[in-house]
Amino acid sequence: MEYTVIIPLLIGYVLDLILGDPRWLPHPIRLFGNCIAFGEKKLNTYPFTFVKGMLLTLVLVSLTLSFFYVAQQQLIAYPIAYYIFTSVFVFYALANKSLIDEGKAVFDALHKGLDQGRKRLSWIVGRETDQLNEQQIKKAVFETMSENLSDGVIAPLFYYALFGVAGAMSYKMINTLDSMIGYKNDRYINFGKFAAKLDDIVNYIPARVTAFLMLLVTAKLNKIPFVLRYGKQHASPNAGYPEAALAAILDCKFGGPNYYHGQLVNKPYIGTSDRAIEDHEMKIVARINQKVTFAFVLLIGIIYYCI
Repeated sequence: MEYTVIIPLLIGYVLDLILGDPRWLPHPIRLFGNCIAFGEKKLNTYPFTFVKGMLLTLVLVSLTLSFFYVAQQQLIAYPIAYYIFTSVFVFYALANKSLIDEGKAVFDALHKGLDQGRKRLSWIVGRETDQLNEQQIKKAVFETMSENLSDGVIAPLFYYALFGVAGAMSYKMINTLDSMIGYKNDRYINFGKFAAKLDDIVNYIPARVTAFLMLLVTAKLNKIPFVLRYGKQHASPNAGYPEAALAAILDCKFGGPNYYHGQLVNKPYIGTSDRAIEDHEMKIVARINQKVTFAFVLLIGIIYYCI
């Protein structure tokens, strides 16, 4: 039984390590996004916007969970088909290589000019980038890489370990809903509130596991008090923990005010050392992401092998 979990896990991990998310490859997250956009267009109207948003979220998550659960159960009698199907969707659930590649691309773009760096950063963050300086751009890259190490890697692996591909892909649907409608602006404040809260709940444990693993693989477990202190200061109940872990490891400061959709958001600072981020540190952060991913894949494999 353990091999039905371990083998797809290893194949999916290696596929992500090699391929990442090539733009030419069809991806289920695009389908998720299209479904969410269609539902939002039809349902995000007064009255009862909160209820409609909640129903959209529950329906899409339930359909995702049901489809992948039934598919797993039906394919288990056909081992080759099962392993192909499950491995492919473990691969789709992970985003570590693409996350690292996008971070490196921003640093590379900065070498060509500040405007190039701002433009490339805008592809991967929600904040407005047109007024950011070089240091703010570099810190934004590291913030999003630490946060998305949890959202894009550890969380889907966590739910895969618990519930198989059905768990991993249901998590991806929840996370996609939050990224599309979970904003606190006039359009989504009510419609996306349920999706945002659900995303907070499902990310609670993975975010803290991510922070712990980041400290573990860098031999910085003595920084746990730092992470506990600064992690809870973030506006998000989860994002602050991996960000605080990276700030502790690099001895730098994240956070501060930024503009989101035209509104100034005064995010608290994480850390106290306001030193300059250097170019070579991109490689350090990339290695941390790789080590954390490998460690968690290994941990899941060991647990399933032992039980």
